[in-house]
Amino acid sequence: MSLATLPPTRQSLLRELKHAGEARAETLAERLGITVSGVRQQLASLQRDGLVAWREQRSGPGRPKHLWTLAPAGEALFPQAYDELSNELLDGVAAEDPDMLDRLFSRRRERRVEQAHARLGGLGLAGRVAELARILDDDGYVATWSTQPDGSFLVVEQHCAIFAVARRYRHACASELEFIRAVLPDATVGRVAHIVEGATRCAYEIRSAAR
Repeated sequence: MSLATLPPTRQSLLRELKHAGEARAETLAERLGITVSGVRQQLASLQRDGLVAWREQRSGPGRPKHLWTLAPAGEALFPQAYDELSNELLDGVAAEDPDMLDRLFSRRRERRVEQAHARLGGLGLAGRVAELARILDDDGYVATWSTQPDGSFLVVEQHCAIFAVARRYRHACASELEFIRAVLPDATVGRVAHIVEGATRCAYEIRSAAR
């Protein structure tokens, strides 16, 4: 979903909330030139989609008012410069000290491995693969896993959460593969599909090393 794919009225509501920070339905209706009931219907729909939220505002007697604001998913619809900033910073590091670039990706991987071990401890291989997919999904990779007919496992990432960085710095892709291998030391892991190479997804085949 992107802001441009939403109907014009919803786009206007989200833009107005972005500008105002938070606002009542009556205020939004006045600014957009539509009815209060129409605004409330649109806000209810946007709330079901997780794009807006509200809090109660109490001021004197009577029913409390709702103050509407963007939810995190709504904020994410607006352009972000994180990818450009990340690449700009990494470009600077690479120019000053190429070895430092390797160390940065290594430290990121080590931190992720440590966090993953806390969630994978005590599980069998299938359980760890399932939990690994949940970790990757939490990280924004839209990840799933499945058991293959030959008993191996397949972890699929439908989205690359760091595509802009990975496209320029293959350290990121290498680090991702090393991360999965590090948290599944009793398995062999191979990448069988790669978004950066033109595939529609990244996929990892995982086999028990004991087989």
